[in-house]
Order: sequence, then C-alpha cells, then structure tokens
Amino acid sequence: MKFSLFVHMERWDESVSHRQLFENLSELTLLAEAGGFSTVWIGEHHAMEYTISPSPMPLLAYLAGKTTTIHLGAGTIIAPFWHPLRVAGECALLDVISNGRMEVGLARGAYQVEFDRMAGGMPASSGGQALREMVPVVRALWQGDYAHDGEIWKFPTSTSVPKPIRKPYPPMWIAARDPDSHNFAVANGCNVMVTPLMKGDEEVLDLKNKFQAALDNNPDVPRPQLMVLRHTHVHAVDDPEGWKVGAQAISKFYRTFDAWFGNKQVPVNGFLAPSPEEKFAERPEFQLENIRKNTMIGTPQEIIERIKYYQELGVDEFSFWCDNSLSHAEKKKSLELFIQQVVPAFR
Repeated sequence: MKFSLFVHMERWDESVSHRQLFENLSELTLLAEAGGFSTVWIGEHHAMEYTISPSPMPLLAYLAGKTTTIHLGAGTIIAPFWHPLRVAGECALLDVISNGRMEVGLARGAYQVEFDRMAGGMPASSGGQALREMVPVVRALWQGDYAHDGEIWKFPTSTSVPKPIRKPYPPMWIAARDPDSHNFAVANGCNVMVTPLMKGDEEVLDLKNKFQAALDNNPDVPRPQLMVLRHTHVHAVDDPEGWKVGAQAISKFYRTFDAWFGNKQVPVNGFLAPSPEEKFAERPEFQLENIRKNTMIGTPQEIIERIKYYQELGVDEFSFWCDNSLSHAEKKKSLELFIQQVVPAFR
C-alpha cells in the first residue's frame, strides 16, 4: 500500500494570508515526504477561496526544489480548460525540474461555476469529451512530432518541448466514477483515482467493482494502479471526542461544496458561505456520526483496520485528503499521527 497526500490551500476568511497558506501547504508536503509518502497531489480550481489552486504547476515546481523523493502529482488538471500542447509541455517541464518525479491526473471538471468562467458556460457534464481527446494527444506529443485534427483541438505538426525524463512517458491518472470513465482509463493504460466523497466503504467497494469490470473488459492491458482519495482525520486514543473535530469540519467543507456546486449565489471576493445546516437536517450523510463512519475518521488503529480492508480489495494507493476546513495546526497533528502510528502497519 502506497500513501500520498492530497492538499490545497484553504481559506475560510481573511484572517489567514495567502502567503501563510502557501507555507502551510509546503510544511505538510515536507512532513509527508519525511513520512515516506509516495506522492503529493494538488488539483486545479478557479476563483474559489476554499480550494485555492488556479494551476498546480507553480506549486509543484516549487515543491520539486524543496524535496528529493516524493513525486509531484498534478491531480487533477481539468481537461476542458487546457490546450494539449500546454499540458504536454508544462507536465514535461515539471518532470525535468523534478528529475522524473512528475505524475499527472486528468479530469473532466465538476463545478459549473468554473465552466461559466473558464469555458464560456459550456455544460460541466460535457467535459468528458475533452478528457477523452486529451489523453492520447498528450502522450503522442511526448513521443515526438504529431499533428492533430480532432473534434475539439486542431493543430499542425508539433511536439512537446521539453520531453519528459520518464520513458516512455510519466504516469497518467484519470479521475473516474462511472463505468465508462473506468473503462476509458484502463483501455488507455491510465491509472485510476476514485473518491467516495461522503459515502461509506460500500461506495469504495462499488468503485473498485467498476475498476475490476474495466480490467475484465480489457484483458490484454497491463493492470493499472487504483488510488482511493479519502478525507482523513486521525485523533489520539486518549481523546475519545476527537472524532467530532474532524466530523464537524468535514460537514462545513461539504456544506461549502454544496453552495459552490449549486451555483445559485454570486461569490464575494472568492468566498461563499456554507449552506445552512438546516438544509441537511433530513440528509443522513450529514449527521456527525455518519460522517465519522463514512469518511476516514478515527484512532490510528481504527484507520489501520479500514485501510487494510481497502488493501484486501486491491487498492494500491491511499491518499490522505486533508482539505476539511480545519486549522493548519489540527491538520498537522492529524497527519503526524497518521505517519507515526498508521503508516508503520503497512511497512
């Protein structure tokens, strides 16, 4: 079982500066590297303070110079917002800067609020077309000269400059949920990243079964890797109420997710207030006990037991998702407990 860190700068009000958030993210990354984590993942989001990353590339390039072993994962690049030549060239440059430690994840995008601003209002549900066209084009550009005449992009003979260090090309991941996206990823030799969001381990099993079905549909393709991304909060055994800290924070995170995803309010300087708790009074997944059960919250031993179940399912990488609205001090304490008391059980 490999472990990775999925992290963004989160800003919930103006009391913490962007510079401080940048330093916090750097500190968590260095902590993860020292703890033997395989990869740090940073995604892409636009004009929203609660998930700050207009591009993962500058952050990852900076971290490449501060680290020596951890891989730098662009996870994920939103395909409809990019041109294939930029994806190929910027990812290859990051691979050169990091001496072969770049990994790239591609996604179709989710928030309509971003598509309204970044893609002329195209439906977010149409993003999959760009993702499917992007993957083979980027790989072709990494190999050498290539001209493209597709449905979305058309360009004359071009190549990626520079070329990546990793041969034949760096690892490519696809964020997958439905059977078609799993099948596309496996058929194209891409690793698969999944997240059950607020759902429980039955959702992890369902996503794993979709991955397995894609493997069965493509028996001649070497098995790619499967990563599960989970909101994670570890608390000490002698703090039996510690789980509530994580559950309340994750509730706030998803109530804010709901406000952005609903796309019914105009953000003010990049902020949207979380949807009110009353809205979810009849939604069992928002009850704190269910958040505790369904996300990765618990003592080190409780976390170990659940990750071992994932390992038995065939999950190759567990990604510690620390976006959860908690303070940096709380995130750091949780990550340190995970490194000190959970990771050794898998070594």
